Amino acid sequence: MQAVILAAGESSRFWPLAAGKHKSLFRLLGRPIIAHTIEALKRASSTEIVIVQSENRAPEAELGDGASLGVQISYVVQPEPLGMGDALSRAASLLKDSFLVVNPQHVTVAELVPKLLESAPGADAVLVGCETDRPHEYGIVKIEEDRALDLVEKPAPGAEPSRTRLVGVYLLTKRFFDFYRRVREHSYAFEDALKLVMREGMVRIVKISEEPPTLKYPWDLFGLAQLLMERNITDQKIAPSAQIHKSALIEGPVWIGEDVKIFEHAVVKGPCFLGDHCVVGTGSLVRESNIEAHTVIGAHAEVARSIFQKNCSTHSGYFGDSIFDESVKIGAGTVTANVRNDRNFIRPWVKGARVETGLKKLGAIVGRETHIGICAMLMPGVLIGPRCEIGPGSLVRKNLDADTLYYTVPHEVVRSQRRAP
Repeated sequence: MQAVILAAGESSRFWPLAAGKHKSLFRLLGRPIIAHTIEALKRASSTEIVIVQSENRAPEAELGDGASLGVQISYVVQPEPLGMGDALSRAASLLKDSFLVVNPQHVTVAELVPKLLESAPGADAVLVGCETDRPHEYGIVKIEEDRALDLVEKPAPGAEPSRTRLVGVYLLTKRFFDFYRRVREHSYAFEDALKLVMREGMVRIVKISEEPPTLKYPWDLFGLAQLLMERNITDQKIAPSAQIHKSALIEGPVWIGEDVKIFEHAVVKGPCFLGDHCVVGTGSLVRESNIEAHTVIGAHAEVARSIFQKNCSTHSGYFGDSIFDESVKIGAGTVTANVRNDRNFIRPWVKGARVETGLKKLGAIVGRETHIGICAMLMPGVLIGPRCEIGPGSLVRKNLDADTLYYTVPHEVVRSQRRAP
């Protein structure tokens, strides 16, 4: 079966991560997120894949023809982010009779495919839905038994036709494009075409109890990383070339890559991923974290439930519930505060508005190639753009745009004094 992966779009709410490339190329467990989804599609016998990408062609540069993943990948370009319908229509000429449509973070899609195929006979489309307690935030489906009759976008409270929302996984046929050509072109043309299919054809819905992974905001990576570690790291996998000091403690399910060095009295507690050529310094604690290749966790640091991309380095400090993009350098004594004093939920600023995370623990989100001076303090939920320079001893309470030089200037008191004899 063919599958279309939608990997174009701006990913603007994912800032400051994955700058210059699609968010699906962010790495977890040593490979891009989209590669985990391709592996899931392959397990479901879907090895002919079409990826819709933007003009920078970043997925194509990363994945090539798919041979290394055991699949065949074709690519189409969506020059402008004009919505899902426009993206899908650009792949139409490559598609055959029926095909899956997924987002690149749908790493659990292999479990959904048998249910979709079971409902497919006689249907023009099969959708996947799950219950939500916030129907006013989603597209909600009107349902009769297993049939989808209508789709209402973000219904007013009390006017929702059900509490079942779509989760972004579809089984469609080529007939869908006949309906698509009949609707006005705009950002929600896909949904309009889907409504036409519901009214004039047969659309079934498969309801699931657990929502597939989402990847809208940077902190969604925490849930995705946890899911991937739970599924892929069930015991200790330690490369033969890894060098682990006899006084170090390795506890629980961990993945330790090639040429990793773990020094005296360091502790690594699973679930945890350490990519190739990583270093964990003397006396450091790394727990429940994803550390990508060539990253150095210096001596006497604590890393808790955090994600580091490739080529990062830290000295001593505390890094909790935080995410660092590639090539971030962090000075000694830096602390990412991850809990509010009042223990309330953390609500970062995204595109000029506060966003509910549902998290009471959230540290800093730091863009690539940012340098952080010694003893810096980053407050919960701050977003720091790529290529920033943060001065020593600085207290960062707000988001920083890309390429920002930021210093906190303390009040200086200098005066002479005489000590009593």
